[in-house]
Amino acid sequence: MTTIVNSPKGDPAVREDTPGATRKPRRPGRIRRLGLPYLLLLPALLLEILVHLLPIAIGFVMAFKELTQNFLRDWSAAPWTGLGNFDVAVDFNEPVGKALLHSFWITCVFTLMSVGLCWLLGTAAAVFMQETFTGRGFLRTLFLVPYALPVYAAVITWAFMFQRDNGLVNHVLHDQLGLADGHPFWLIGDNSFFALLTVSVWKGWPFAFLIVMAGLQNIPKELYEAAAMDGAGIWQQIRRITIPSLRPVNQVLVLVLFLWTFNDFNTPFVLFGRAAPEAADLISVHIYQSSFATWNFGTGAAMSVLLLLFLLLVTGIYLVLTSRGRKVSRG
Repeated sequence: MTTIVNSPKGDPAVREDTPGATRKPRRPGRIRRLGLPYLLLLPALLLEILVHLLPIAIGFVMAFKELTQNFLRDWSAAPWTGLGNFDVAVDFNEPVGKALLHSFWITCVFTLMSVGLCWLLGTAAAVFMQETFTGRGFLRTLFLVPYALPVYAAVITWAFMFQRDNGLVNHVLHDQLGLADGHPFWLIGDNSFFALLTVSVWKGWPFAFLIVMAGLQNIPKELYEAAAMDGAGIWQQIRRITIPSLRPVNQVLVLVLFLWTFNDFNTPFVLFGRAAPEAADLISVHIYQSSFATWNFGTGAAMSVLLLLFLLLVTGIYLVLTSRGRKVSRG
């Protein structure tokens, strides 16, 4: 039975007199609750499939085809070659395999040096910025400028600075400081490796600085105060407190820097152009040249697949080792 009564404000209200007739808002069903997160993630999943997974799948198919410029209009007509492209890529007695192996070692050395210097400079700057002093905010902003600049604008600027005759680098090293004999070439020859390394470190260390500085905020200041009362100096505090406390942050930071640096294509391509010098022939540019300079997309795709497998292997080993390290330290 439904009765209409007046509320204290004079508005009519409906009251249910029948026991148990009070209606409660229905809660969404379990299926609906479980499906809502996946529904919200669906746009990101579709973009991930279109941008990453689908090209990877196409690259895998291309690696098993004899895809050259003769089949650009109809890729499906290219004959299957099985593992032939992989055999050519890993045959280190032939020119293609030798060039790929050389590029691989250059990339490994370049990545280790770049990641190490980025981590060292970023950590040192982050530790230095923990102290309060005049102008700290300005320096923090200034340190992040290389990370905020567009890659192409920054690298093109460095390319002008590395010019032999009128570049700023030679002007400072030779004309002002007298540290160089003549004006050396930086964009060709052996010096190209150091030029590329300089640009990579300049561009990457602010990211390490930002991540380490965020990790330092989670270290209690009481630890440093207690260590100082026990007579520990600044270096002992960094060794015993800062570095161990930053271990989880550094594990992620090193992995991200490694993957970014090993796969970096924009920096060498903009700095040197399509034909990178032999001393700075990173594997990303080498695969590009193997694909688009010779129009042998099948061999280039096979090299890309090998690079992907190598990075997955290194990442898996790194994650296993770091997870074991965390368990040992906790135990």
